[in-house]
Amino acid sequence: MTGEAATAENTGGMLEARFKLSERGTDVRTEVLAGFTTFLTMAYIVLVNPAILGQAGLPVASVAAATCFAAAFASILMGMVANTPLALAPGMGLNAYFSFTVVQQMGVPWPVALGCVFISGVAFLILTLTGVRQLIVSVIPQHLFAAVAGGIGLFIGFIGLKDAGIVVANPATFVALGSVTQPGPALALFGLVIIGTLSVWNVRAAMLIGIVLTTLAGWVMGQVHAPTEPYSLAALTATAFKLDIPGVFGLSGKAGLGLLEILFVFLFVDLFDNIGTLVAVTKRAGLMDAAGKIPGLNRILMTDAVATMVGAMAGTSTVTSYVESAAGVQAGGRTGLTAVVCGLLFLATMFVAPYASFVPLAATAPALVVVGGLMLLPLTEVDWEDPMAAIPAFLTVAMIPLTFSIANGLAFGITAHALLKLLKGQATTKDWFLYTLAALFVARFAWMAAA
Repeated sequence: MTGEAATAENTGGMLEARFKLSERGTDVRTEVLAGFTTFLTMAYIVLVNPAILGQAGLPVASVAAATCFAAAFASILMGMVANTPLALAPGMGLNAYFSFTVVQQMGVPWPVALGCVFISGVAFLILTLTGVRQLIVSVIPQHLFAAVAGGIGLFIGFIGLKDAGIVVANPATFVALGSVTQPGPALALFGLVIIGTLSVWNVRAAMLIGIVLTTLAGWVMGQVHAPTEPYSLAALTATAFKLDIPGVFGLSGKAGLGLLEILFVFLFVDLFDNIGTLVAVTKRAGLMDAAGKIPGLNRILMTDAVATMVGAMAGTSTVTSYVESAAGVQAGGRTGLTAVVCGLLFLATMFVAPYASFVPLAATAPALVVVGGLMLLPLTEVDWEDPMAAIPAFLTVAMIPLTFSIANGLAFGITAHALLKLLKGQATTKDWFLYTLAALFVARFAWMAAA
């Protein structure tokens, strides 16, 4: 046996022992291909996340590098600790909440907002270790989980249409159709056609390819402007460790809410997003047991919490699991090696990530529209013929995009669910935590009205 063959055999043996490949009916080649597949389906975040957080004042090149670093760290950690084919990256929806609500609407400086993300990760970790997470999940009905996902989808899609200039402000009707013949909207519509066409043909990297082709078209149209600063991996230092944790505790946000509201949204949306993604991916991978439980759930959630803290220190919004991981599972991924390969690819991308500042908003906006549309799928889980489910779900779905706030959608949905349950005579002493949440939301609305 040659030295190279012996090395390959030893490597294969170590990977087998570490990831239990044969036990799960897979092999190294399949896992590597699955990792590449997952990476291609979610690599668009390297371009989209900086575009969103850049509107909050963060340096685009720095956020791009931080996005790659956070995704690499989180995915590799997930693969090594939980042995699950689940990749992670800064989450869509939460990055929009960070940028448009926390920073722009509430006036929170972005270093303080990053501090909030870090503390929400600490809180998530504590809730997981103490078992409080199970209590929170138990009082939230499934139709509200689905409604939050759908509402965030509409929120993201609306932001994409706004960024593209396809939807604009109007004093008479609040919103209206923009001039689609202008260069920006026309370029975005071109990108939407490209991504849509590639998607219906099941091209794995549809969004990434669409963003790149739209950027090239924008360059031809004179819509792309080269960054004035030379490329350097050191760009990461502009956001790394810039989070302001002391500033968080001195925060007096809009209507006197500040810290609690921001932490609540970061924590709950991350929780909802994780549970939904975990169920979808592990079920498809055949990793869920007969009782419907996810093996190693606490390790998965603890990894997510740690990843969020590390992401905040690097300079990006909440890191969460990605449902695009299902593409890797579809390609045969069954172990954490899939996630590790995906993470290594994100790490390699970090060396060119700062070039994301070349990409105009009109090129990333179509990806937001498509992602937002795909996030509406969970709404099929709502029993729209049952008013007990339909009314809270609708309020959640509608209020998130219409008030530009995930917090408002959660507040309306949970409060409506609690109130209808009480009025129907279904409330019990076991629902004390649900009514505690509802009471806090009512107090929040009263406080906002008085401010």
